[in-house]
Amino acid sequence: MFSVVYSATAQRYYREGERERERDVYTDDQTYGDGFKKEHVFIGGNVGLGFDSYSFNAGLSPEIGYSVARWLDAGVLVNLNYTSVRADPYYNYNIRQRSFNYGTGIFARAYPLPFLFFQISPEYNWIHYTLTDFNTSPHQSASATANAASLLIGIGYGQRMVGRNSMHLALMVDVLDNPQSPYRDNNNRLIPVLKAGFDFYLKPRRQ
Repeated sequence: MFSVVYSATAQRYYREGERERERDVYTDDQTYGDGFKKEHVFIGGNVGLGFDSYSFNAGLSPEIGYSVARWLDAGVLVNLNYTSVRADPYYNYNIRQRSFNYGTGIFARAYPLPFLFFQISPEYNWIHYTLTDFNTSPHQSASATANAASLLIGIGYGQRMVGRNSMHLALMVDVLDNPQSPYRDNNNRLIPVLKAGFDFYLKPRRQ
């Protein structure tokens, strides 16, 4: 008798738990091309790190975007970046460079697979440099300003479902040959940037 009652009670709680989980599951809204939808708007950002033997780069990029199609996201972003290049007598004539830049840009992410994406992001940045000459005593410093266009392209991994919060990871490089770019070192060599980001939709859809 006890086992029958226990079994019936367990089944009831199991069914209730299943219904509760179903209510908590987000669904991917796969209807596109029929006008603007608030639930396709997402906001988020990226934290980026780049480094090589002599250079270090760290940045933050808040973004807002829209899921245009089943396989495509697009949006706008702003940049904040810090770059440091250590002094070395053979690499950069023993001159240390530190820079801070801010800028803006647009981005597009194409998903050939649900977990794999390619990203392209044209940017324009304003940079403030501080150069310190370690060949002199005392060390002499000078400042300068510049601006530069960049074109970041890369590949990334992340689970994408419209209406559901997500995280992603991408490896990006600047393919424009601009020596003032914050993504290039003193010798105009590439500084690969690893970006970790998150996005959440303004109005997640539920079943």
